[in-house]
Amino acid sequence: MDTFLFITATVILLAGIAGCVVPMLPGPPLAYASLIILQLSSKSPFSDKFLIVWLLITLAVTLLDYWVPIYGTRKFGGSRKGVWGATFGLLVGIFFFPPVGIILGPLLGALIGEFIAGKQSNEALRAAFGSFLGFIAGTLMKVIVSLVMAYYFFAGLLT
Repeated sequence: MDTFLFITATVILLAGIAGCVVPMLPGPPLAYASLIILQLSSKSPFSDKFLIVWLLITLAVTLLDYWVPIYGTRKFGGSRKGVWGATFGLLVGIFFFPPVGIILGPLLGALIGEFIAGKQSNEALRAAFGSFLGFIAGTLMKVIVSLVMAYYFFAGLLT
């Protein structure tokens, strides 16, 4: 049974790391699920406090991932249409132009959204850049948290 749990948890962990850049997969929650599955094995390498702290970190990062791109867009003068454009651009980019679309989609979507909102070129470019920075910051945050969980996963697996 332990072998099945180890293999399942490892696959889920790898899906979680991939999910940091593929928006349809919830990266950090999957990485966290791998820790829980490892805890269900006979090894049980983690304390309850450890799992609660990582649950809170996972929840915070998941929520921040939605908020950071919006904050970036607004901080750089973006409108609600720019935020929606960035979101739509991300979805279009993922499905029709992977992997480049993951980066260019939000940028172009925010730019188009700002033009629809009536912004001039400089204002629209600034807001689109803010959206892009927010997207990159959110992705980097998810990758770091998921890789740290991967470290603890493999450290727990090997002990």
